[in-house]
Amino acid sequence: MRNLLLLFFLLVLHLLQLPAQRNVLEKLINDQRAQFGDWAKDPDAYDVQVLYTQIDRDAQGQPHFTTYRYGVDPNRYFYPASTVKMPAAFMALEKLNELGIVGLDKYTAMQNLAGRAPQTAALADGTAENFLPSVAHYVRKIFLVSDNDAYNRLYEFLGQRYFNERLRAKGFTDTRIIHRLSVPGYDTLGNRYTNPVRFFNERETLYQQGEVYSQFYDDFGLSQQHRGVGYLDENEARVDEPFDFSYKNYVSVQDLHDLLKAVIFPQAVSEKERFNLTADDYAWLYRAMAEFPRESTFPAYREPDHFEPDNYVKFWLYGDQKDSTFQLPENMRILNKVGWAYGFLTDAAYIVDLDAGVEFFLVGTIHVNANQTYNDGIYEYDEKGLPFFGELGRAVYDHERQRKRRHAPDLSWLTNLLNPQK
Repeated sequence: MRNLLLLFFLLVLHLLQLPAQRNVLEKLINDQRAQFGDWAKDPDAYDVQVLYTQIDRDAQGQPHFTTYRYGVDPNRYFYPASTVKMPAAFMALEKLNELGIVGLDKYTAMQNLAGRAPQTAALADGTAENFLPSVAHYVRKIFLVSDNDAYNRLYEFLGQRYFNERLRAKGFTDTRIIHRLSVPGYDTLGNRYTNPVRFFNERETLYQQGEVYSQFYDDFGLSQQHRGVGYLDENEARVDEPFDFSYKNYVSVQDLHDLLKAVIFPQAVSEKERFNLTADDYAWLYRAMAEFPRESTFPAYREPDHFEPDNYVKFWLYGDQKDSTFQLPENMRILNKVGWAYGFLTDAAYIVDLDAGVEFFLVGTIHVNANQTYNDGIYEYDEKGLPFFGELGRAVYDHERQRKRRHAPDLSWLTNLLNPQK
């Protein structure tokens, strides 16, 4: 009887220990806390949230996912900054397909016109091969260098309500994208109005959309939507009150992960979650997301006054490398979207080592604003933010390199996309 009780006690103890043992991400951080920066010693002070997904293939090559979380709190607000450009790119490509107009596709010339003030027109683009904007060109600029105007033009094409309600219908319910980025003059009302847009070829207008007023809002009951002790207003005058984020964009860490997963592995998610993209859309999009700025011809980022290093919009593993000419190893590709503003840095990434047969998702955010003042331009991005992504990214990658897999992934699909002449 005593032996049975002892066995039962040991079994219960084992079961109690399983959750901690299973959280690989938490163990990685705990084991290396002394080597990591301040964020690892007091993650709550930096609003750290991380989501790590292992990918294992079966004998047929189908992916299976195991997700680990660290500090993830869907009820705690963080500012997603430019990561909202990722769903904007996906939704703009889908909307073109949903329109179903013969001859209208991502390469079709596009012009945003100006309706009411402070709207501005976008009639030409000197970085495009034919000097005309298009959804394809804007999407490339978004993933290559996180171009703000490119996102704003896609936001204007989508419209606030359509954009958000379509995402919500797909199951991305912790998302609100309700304003343009880094363009003066727009208040909450102004962002509900979106510019007239037309698509055309050399013969005719294929599609025209007038100015649209639409509204979407959800507070989500999030905590910490009023932050800090002060901010600088539009006139750079200090206001000694918390900064109000309640009418700012929001995308949860989980939604960022699931948005990316739905595009990288569309067959692994439900039909409801998928975007209406063609096979060509997917292949083209993967290449646009994987390329480095130096590899692009249109738009070009090779001249000294336009050059950006490989890690300019790749935070995980390499964000803390300070060499202005830094190049990632050719075997490493990161399909991702970063964002940084108001002291928040975020990266949602699918990370691939083509040589080692490694693939995984890593999504995370950190807040670095020691003086608790917003809009003053004083944030610890280089000192604390980017080292977080470098340190933890390398730790997870090293773990992935050592992790045993029953079946190696076939990553030739990505290698083949990157090989053709650009």
